[in-house]
Amino acid sequence: MSKWTTAKMPDQTGRTAVITGANTGLGYETAATLAEKGAHVVLAVRNLDKGKKAAGQIAHRNPGANVSLQELDLTSLQSVRVAAEQLKSNYDTIDLLINNAGVMMTPKSATKDGFELQFGTNHLGHFALTGLLIDRVSAVPGSRVVTISSSGHRLARSGIRFDDLQWEHDYSRVGAYGQAKLANLMFTYELQRRLQGTNTIAVAAHPGGSRTELTRNMPPLAALLTRLVEPLLAQGADMGALPTLRAATDPGVLGGQYYGPDGFGEQRGYPKVVASSDASHDTHAQRRLWAVSEELTGVTFPIG
Repeated sequence: MSKWTTAKMPDQTGRTAVITGANTGLGYETAATLAEKGAHVVLAVRNLDKGKKAAGQIAHRNPGANVSLQELDLTSLQSVRVAAEQLKSNYDTIDLLINNAGVMMTPKSATKDGFELQFGTNHLGHFALTGLLIDRVSAVPGSRVVTISSSGHRLARSGIRFDDLQWEHDYSRVGAYGQAKLANLMFTYELQRRLQGTNTIAVAAHPGGSRTELTRNMPPLAALLTRLVEPLLAQGADMGALPTLRAATDPGVLGGQYYGPDGFGEQRGYPKVVASSDASHDTHAQRRLWAVSEELTGVTFPIG
């Protein structure tokens, strides 16, 4: 079977794609490729100056690209609500919502709403944004919500720490990252269950080992090991974005699937359907996480 590349992407003309964290790394490559294929791409970014620079680079790379900006700070539920209202005002339909932005292995800190930073940014911010936009997404046939997880979700071997969700005790930046990425997968699987019977599907993807600035907060030892193995295992952001792009555009994708690289340890290569941990498929925990997320964000989904 031939490898999936962007050459196999269908034309995206007429589609609107909202991509969080699209000013750099995987998000930027995802946005640039979708724009090249004709989509109207909305860069949902925290820093508008960086967003403008990225939009300019995309326009230079793809003359005639249709790119716009939306300010969005996932560490603030108020910012998420404002962004969602602006997006709903600007777009009657959203074909692709790509929950890409994230932070990785940060020192102990909190979002503006007091949530552990990685869980609050990577999961709760995207949970709220998706819930506030789902009516625009589900209004168009063939629409998709694509959420980016990580092979790091396997670090959360015991599942979600419901007894200490915000890591107020015994904080581990590695453990908290694993929990946040596990939450991304559990959110996708539960969202897909609630989307049954609609025109929309929920899909997850992970980039494998990609050379981006996401690793800047790694603990010193982990950062050293990453630098040592990077030449062997890591790949560029253009390759790392392929699982996301396939999940977003391949006509053969099914709701609830998870895409990642096909190489050794899923660290590099071309996108294929991959498996996730047993913990990610715990339906009771998925529903519990959903209920907790609704309570913490104040956002409920008008579906399911």
